[in-house]
Amino acid sequence: MQTLIFEIDTIDMPNTQQNPKRRQPLTQQQAFAMNNNQIPPQIVDIEESVLGAIMIDEDALINTIDRLRPEHFYKEENKEIFNAIYSLNAEGSDVDIMTVSEKLKKRGMFEAVGGSYKLSTLIERVASAAHVETYVKMLAEKYIQRELIRVSTQTLSNAYRETADILELLDETESNFLAINDSNFNSAEKDMSSLSELVIREIETAQQSDSNTIGLPSGFDELDNITGGFQPGALIILAARPAMGKTAFALNIARNMAMQFGKSIAVFSLEMTATELMMRLVSSEAEIEGQKLKRGDQITARELEKVKECARKLGNCRMFIDDNPGLNIMELKAKCKRMKKAHNIDMIFIDYLQLMSGSDTRNSNREQEISYISRQLKGLAKELGIPVFALSQLSRDVEKRGGSKEPMLSDLRESGAIEQDADIVMFIYRPEYYGVTEDSEGSTNGIAYINVAKNRAGSIAKARLGFQGRYVKFHNLDIIKNNLLQNASFDQASQSVIMDSKANDEPTGITTGVDAIMTPDEDVPF
Repeated sequence: MQTLIFEIDTIDMPNTQQNPKRRQPLTQQQAFAMNNNQIPPQIVDIEESVLGAIMIDEDALINTIDRLRPEHFYKEENKEIFNAIYSLNAEGSDVDIMTVSEKLKKRGMFEAVGGSYKLSTLIERVASAAHVETYVKMLAEKYIQRELIRVSTQTLSNAYRETADILELLDETESNFLAINDSNFNSAEKDMSSLSELVIREIETAQQSDSNTIGLPSGFDELDNITGGFQPGALIILAARPAMGKTAFALNIARNMAMQFGKSIAVFSLEMTATELMMRLVSSEAEIEGQKLKRGDQITARELEKVKECARKLGNCRMFIDDNPGLNIMELKAKCKRMKKAHNIDMIFIDYLQLMSGSDTRNSNREQEISYISRQLKGLAKELGIPVFALSQLSRDVEKRGGSKEPMLSDLRESGAIEQDADIVMFIYRPEYYGVTEDSEGSTNGIAYINVAKNRAGSIAKARLGFQGRYVKFHNLDIIKNNLLQNASFDQASQSVIMDSKANDEPTGITTGVDAIMTPDEDVPF
């Protein structure tokens, strides 16, 4: 068995200006030397065939020049010949053996690459340029192998260092491997024909649907009418001041998606434990106050059975909760990728953004860190092709402001990049919290507004929902009204709905209605 020997002290590289703690990357030559000078992956004869083909066949040049890079060529002389060809093409000059020779002479590289004999040999060995695109793919594969060796060797070298910061090392390693993937497997451009067919299919699918929602539905009709559902690759920000119900609303949406629509949901809670979230879900589902569930002898046997039944239903949902409080953005991305592969998750919820840390916080302020996290979340949504729903705090300026306390985009805390990166920004506003008892829509008792302040793919508007503080639960208002009317014939103290007795001479009617059922409990933590 061959042992790899790493002469750590012989490869010290100058520090970068951006991060003095991060080392300069190894070159391929240094990596190969550290691996006992094993012969690296290469196919020199294919390199020469490609160079000969693009010098004699204009079509071969046009079809491959954008996919070839100098580093794809292992031999230095072949790399220099390609650089000359690339320059000629960029200048709009003809590419043939004569023009390439002149370009190399001007650069002082003609004799170094082998002179006329070398160029003539390249031309003579090409019988046909028919397979040049296959050859280019082979060169790219060998280059990727060499890069994998380089990055792996650098990771091993850095891991041996006692002073290595493990989180920084993991971040750097992941970034290096992703860079290999991103630079070599970018998606091809899409022509108008394929795009038009894709759009037509989406339009036809939308027209066949019974609702206005073409993305993932939230389960709240007014909100879905505004957003059209949450689209793949979208970053959605929900922001509010404490006690408005951020966590509750996000959980309600996650619950709706999992239970009503059968979606697979990932929830990352940096503030509350998984048990606390489950307790809140059970309380909301069973419509029994959370405080009663935590105290002995507070619920009846019938209520206990209802709790168990709701817990069993929730247990059948495809919802996965991670309550690691020290999560950083790189750990979150790695976990999401694993969950996407293992559970095919349809949407990610994060509670909340400001509690997350970047991968390296030592050389940046908090605003820069939040900007970095925001960009990474948007990139994650696009990479996985699913929506990412992140909660965010608002600044205290909302409370200090005179007049209306409705949040606005400028209230987003710590970074304007959140607004810039997000596809949708929503705010929760409960007027009664600020002592506003009526507005243009009527009574605000038990009412919550979801203000869609930014919507990249749709309109800007407000959704009016019901809020039951006792159960930490948001509702569609029409559903609540219908339930009240259906149950109005029963004397149910838990709903505070009273039907006048027919024994009285007064007409029958509902005395309190929606307002009474949604009396908020301000002591409930959010």
